[in-house]
Amino acid sequence: MSLMDLTWLSPILLVLALAGCGYGLIAALLAGRFAARIPARLAADAARPSVTMLKPLCGMEPNLYENLETFCRQDYAGLVQIVFGVQNAADPAIGVVRRLQEAHPSARIDLVIDARQHGSNRKVSNLINMSALIANDVIVLADSDMVVRPDYLERVVAELSAPGIGGVTCLYHGVPAHRGIHAHLSGLAIDVQFLPNVVMGTALKLAKPCFGSTIAFRRTALSAIGGFEAFRDDLADDYAIGEALRIHVGEVAIPNFTIGHTCVDTEMSGLWRHELRWNRTIRNVDPAGYAGSVVTHAFPLALIGALLPGAGHSALVVAALALACRILLCVRLERAFGLEPHAYWLLPIRDMLSFANFSWSFVSGAVTWKGHDYRVVADGTLIPEATLSRDAEATSV
Repeated sequence: MSLMDLTWLSPILLVLALAGCGYGLIAALLAGRFAARIPARLAADAARPSVTMLKPLCGMEPNLYENLETFCRQDYAGLVQIVFGVQNAADPAIGVVRRLQEAHPSARIDLVIDARQHGSNRKVSNLINMSALIANDVIVLADSDMVVRPDYLERVVAELSAPGIGGVTCLYHGVPAHRGIHAHLSGLAIDVQFLPNVVMGTALKLAKPCFGSTIAFRRTALSAIGGFEAFRDDLADDYAIGEALRIHVGEVAIPNFTIGHTCVDTEMSGLWRHELRWNRTIRNVDPAGYAGSVVTHAFPLALIGALLPGAGHSALVVAALALACRILLCVRLERAFGLEPHAYWLLPIRDMLSFANFSWSFVSGAVTWKGHDYRVVADGTLIPEATLSRDAEATSV
């Protein structure tokens, strides 16, 4: 097929791009409303429930000590226990936890070192090993690369205490760990794609998300959903936990603030791999919605449409409009959630990279996670590539 045979494609791409412009403008409006919601609050004289925070760790990450310490500096009046967990006795994260224990001698900071593997999801296996040390009424899970303010725990527990709420999860924004372009591109992906998509999806009741940034629930709820063992083979363990909480306990609330996600990428290959894992996770959780999210890639669609034969000058106008809408959305999100200003000249690069990753995510179900390769099957279950290789060898014998 020659390029001239694709003249029909340009108008379709431009219509999708215009729809994406409208989507971005609506998302910008909804983001302001979301951030302006009145948050849940605990009475000043009310007793605070005791809390256990679970922090699964795996290896040394940039800013790991600084990230974890933000959870040790919480302005919370109730009892707080922090349980860190690793699966390798030689894991360098152990030294970071020891430093935290020395720096905060009055805090209850526990460390679990347990190599047992309960399923293909290593993070959930870590949580299963850590769960024996849970001592308090409220459980808060949070990934190791999160950064929080001192009022984080107070606000999360307040949301969990509202009637009908079975769990709490948190939106997050990107925090580049260094000045490199790849870390800033990673942060932009979170701030101008993840954030508005979640705000739009929840506002229109098209999505019921739950994120590893924070999942808070009561100890009784953990028993009601079958414990962490029920999620030992799920790629999207956070989504699966949220879904189980909704079914068996109550709604999962999303407060009107964001917490920080440290973006550590130093090269394009690492940025590509972890974004591909995110995209394939979302694709498995909500295939129809993920396919429909093509309209959120307005600038790449318009640019490709403009480059096709017979597009005309109006196609370039649509591409410029799409880019302007992206900048407007970015500025609106920064103001709504109090984010640091971005380098707007990176937006067209960010958008083209996102569209390429989005397109490639449909090619296969392979993902790389914490240095291990997996294949994702239709129901979202993780199967280690090593297991597939052994099965293939056994079949061929």
